[in-house]
Formats: sequence, C-alpha cells, structure tokens
Amino acid sequence: MSVLEGKKVLLGVTAGIAAYKTAPLVRLFIKAGARVKVIMTPAAKDFVTPLTLSTLSKNEVISSFTREEEAETTWNNHVELGLWADFMLIAPATANTLSKMAAGASDNFLLATYLSAKCPVYFAPAMDLDMYRHPATAKSFETLQSYGNIMIPAEAGELASGLEGEGRMAEPENIISFISRDLAEKLPLRGKTILITAGPTYEAIDPVRFIGNHSSGKMGFALAEEAAALGAGVVLVSGPTHLDTKNAGVRLIRVTSAREMYEAVHEHFEEADVVIAAAAVADYKPRVVAAQKMKKKDAVLNIELEPTQDILASLGEAKKNQKLIGFALETNDELKNAKAKLKRKNLDFIVLNSMNEAGAGFKKDTNKISIVSPTGVKDFELKPKSEVAKDILNEVILLFNE
Repeated sequence: MSVLEGKKVLLGVTAGIAAYKTAPLVRLFIKAGARVKVIMTPAAKDFVTPLTLSTLSKNEVISSFTREEEAETTWNNHVELGLWADFMLIAPATANTLSKMAAGASDNFLLATYLSAKCPVYFAPAMDLDMYRHPATAKSFETLQSYGNIMIPAEAGELASGLEGEGRMAEPENIISFISRDLAEKLPLRGKTILITAGPTYEAIDPVRFIGNHSSGKMGFALAEEAAALGAGVVLVSGPTHLDTKNAGVRLIRVTSAREMYEAVHEHFEEADVVIAAAAVADYKPRVVAAQKMKKKDAVLNIELEPTQDILASLGEAKKNQKLIGFALETNDELKNAKAKLKRKNLDFIVLNSMNEAGAGFKKDTNKISIVSPTGVKDFELKPKSEVAKDILNEVILLFNE
C-alpha cells in the first residue's frame, strides 16, 4: 500500500506553463489512493482548465472566495480547506506566487489558504532559467524553507523560452516519489517491527468439532493495517478468520490452535520491538483429541480439559527491550482484573474493554476501550475499530518517547 493511501491532498496551481503537468499529477495521486482537492489562481485557468482538474480529482476546483449557486452567492472557506488537508502542494509554484508566499501576501484564494494551512506545505518551483537563478528567487526559497515549507527542487532541461537549464517543474512521477519518500521518512514507527496476534484459536475435540470463541479478528487486523501505515514492519499472527490484509507491509501468518500461535509468536519475538496481543486465545483445550469423529449419544458427554500455554505470560517472562501490550475483555470487576493482569504478565499497558458496553466486544465494528498502564487509566469513547487502533498505537509511540 502506498504511503499516500487515504491522504487528503490540497493542490494549489499557479499561472505557469508547467500547469499542464498538473493533470497527470492529479491522476497519480488518485491512483496512489489519495483524495485530491484543487485550488487555482485565476490566471492559472489560462494554462489548464478547471474542468479537466475537477474531472480528474472528482472535486470542484476553487479559484475565488465566492461562487454562484442557484442565484445565491456562496462563500468558499479557505480555513476549512487548510484544516482538511494532510498536506498542501503548490505546483507549479511561480516566482510571483513564491515571492507573495514569502512576504505573507494574500491577494487570492490560494494564498489565503496557504496562510491558513496547518499541514505540511510542499512547493515545486517552475520558471525560466534567469528567474530561477535570480537572488530574489533564492531569497524566496530560503525564506519559505525557514518557515518549514518543503521545496521540491526544479529539474534541468529545455525551458519554455528555449533555454536549457534549471527551472523546469519536477515531473509528476518525481513529485510523487519525493513526497512519498518524505512522508515515509517521517512516519513515527518507521524502522520498528510490531508483532500482533489476532482472532480466536480453535482447539480440536475431534476431526470435526472444536472449542473456540466469537472473536472476529477485526481489532487485530485494524491494528496491523494502522501500524503498517505508520511505517512499521508488521508480523500478524492470526487464528481462523475470514479477514485479509491490504498493506504489503503486513506479513500474515495463519494458525489454528493456541499451540500453533505460541510457536509462531515465539519464532518472531526476538525481532519485534513491540508485541500487541489482541488475539482471544482459548484458555483450555481437550486433554485427548479423538482420532475419529465422535458419534452422538443420548448420554451426557464429558470432555476433560487442560490449560493451553499462556502466550502473553511467556512473553512477559522472556521480554528484554520489547514493549508488550495485552488485551483484557472482561464481564465483571473490569478495572481490578485488568490491573492484576498488567502486573502479573509484565505488560507496558493493557487495553481493557467490557462485554457490558454497548458496541464493544466480539464481532463488532466498533469498540470502547480504556488503556491501563502503571501510571494510570485513559478512557476513550466508542469508536470504529480503525480509530481505536490509532488510539492504541499513539500510546505505543509515546512509550518510545518516554
């Protein structure tokens, strides 16, 4: 999965001949899974039409503070756009626009949005050779980068004037690569390996029947996807579930029983920086597994059970520098039981949820959690499991910053 997957991109287009490159640029963002909104300066419409960019981006192109809708004047909110974006890209960035950005001028909608943006801002200069080399332009570059903006260097080649040299806006493919690399390098879990368990385990009674539970694996899979999106290499050990992964950064290992999960987890434990044990591992298994299908009888059937290996406790005993996260799904004395498990199994924190909470627990798409650590308890609202995964991983990131 591309690091641009799901990113909200605000593309500012200014009035330079390189504006024609913004059509393939938008297409590449969309292909990478990003969402794109386009702002144009009024003069930029002389070089590429808003219709082209709105069709490719699937969003209305904005070029002024107001628009007419059914005989009414509607306000375009530059502040909302600046808050919406994960990052802003100004491409092409002409010498005129760059000088205004550096000076803090705001005489069009694009500049007003730039000054309102709370997100990272990239700019891709595009101008003729002498303009690019002019000391005033160099000063604009220096000033903008001192503000925290990120410059995508212009490329050398044939220019619109017929001259050869620097000043060409970077090609769309190179802009995408530049931004992707920059985003990847800044991901908070880059270089970390996270081992995650998910789903139930099934403990065989005979070749047909098993002891299991209602875990769907949704929480563990959401954690794996989010961890990979944050730059981690992920090993996901999953019990039986219909779910699959989308991110190439997730290595999925499928197992069935608690014993198989134990072995897979210990095989990868040494390489892990973080272990998140989200699986609902069976606590007991049949002492004897029948070789043939057991026939139904009228008499009561008694199956002798024995404990499965405690995966989380074994990791707590073996851990060195790893961060170890557990889960506790409780039906009574929730906080007391979670705190006891936190200490007993040598965890960095434990994620507590209760079967008594509406919308939480097995098979749901939502969850309501509390994060219990040695220093206290943090309570969270009911959220989709994808958002719960973000909350949990934010706490993991804080562990590395302590």
